[in-house]
Amino acid sequence: METARVTRRLDPEVFDLPVEKMKAGWYTDAYFNHARDTLLADGRRPRVVMQVFQKSRAYLGGMDESIAVLKLCSHDWEALTVHALFDGDRIEPWETVMTIEGDYTLFAHLETVYLGVLARRTLVTTNVVAVLEAANGKPVIFMPARHDHHRNQTGDGYAAYVAGQVVGAEIGVTTDEQASWWGGKGVGTVPHALISAYGGNTVLAATKFAEWAPGDLNVTVLVDFENHSVETALEVARALGPRLWGVRLDTSESLVDRSLWGEMGDFRPTGVNERLVHNVRAALDADGFERIKIVVSGGFTVERIREFERRGVPVDAYGIGSSLIRGSNDFTGDVVLTDGRPSAKVGRRHSPSQRLELVG
Repeated sequence: METARVTRRLDPEVFDLPVEKMKAGWYTDAYFNHARDTLLADGRRPRVVMQVFQKSRAYLGGMDESIAVLKLCSHDWEALTVHALFDGDRIEPWETVMTIEGDYTLFAHLETVYLGVLARRTLVTTNVVAVLEAANGKPVIFMPARHDHHRNQTGDGYAAYVAGQVVGAEIGVTTDEQASWWGGKGVGTVPHALISAYGGNTVLAATKFAEWAPGDLNVTVLVDFENHSVETALEVARALGPRLWGVRLDTSESLVDRSLWGEMGDFRPTGVNERLVHNVRAALDADGFERIKIVVSGGFTVERIREFERRGVPVDAYGIGSSLIRGSNDFTGDVVLTDGRPSAKVGRRHSPSQRLELVG
């Protein structure tokens, strides 16, 4: 697949780093701080070349953030020479994504930080690229905020945004914080909680939501509250008319929607499944609501989306949460030159990259 390349970098100030604590080594593994203190006590300031890499095919994330860490939290950025790839670059196993050259004591205290940033953001970017490709250009809503600590939202949201830029597909995030680095806004549907607040009356909750909602907001309503998604979808469509953009199916994986009670026997009927989507689509179309979109969520993974697409299930958008932050993309930093002499430990394993660019 041909992918776009992001070739601009975010300003370091965007990341709102705890600069003084990072400079003090507060966030790094103690052994790096101990190594730096040992060198300083001995008056030794070795000039090194550090290569940063990982071991999988992936899409790079977190590079701008890592550069910000080095720029703002090293002890002399101007004395370092850094070459790096860009966020969103496709990378191969063992390919060098960044080199740092200079006095090791200037940046030894930051290794844990920039490796952790690259690991987390690359994981998310890679996962989201895979989902967007599986969805065949259909919009995807990035929904893992409730599955993780709130401090991860900002960078993870940007990693998802980078994936969207790479694939050229629409990616929505659900919190304003996730969208803050690129100036976007969180998107969302009428939630179960609002329906509960109106006594379980989905139509009433949807109507009040639509009355409140700005005109440019795509009103999308959860229709599984009463576990009768076909009937609820029709009731909401009739009540909201042209104000309704879409309905969202989010049936629990332990429940069978009422529209399927007479069809069970030859398929797995629980949760949001192929047959349920077809039933809702057929009912909406038969009632003249062909334009109403169907959004699905609840336990979706890249494999499940691929299967839905392979089978032509009439889904218009996917909401996907926890699976986008699961897995690993661990990075390593190795010193490959010290005062001009090569290290025998790992230097031969790194794939050189012709795409590394000098960071100003």
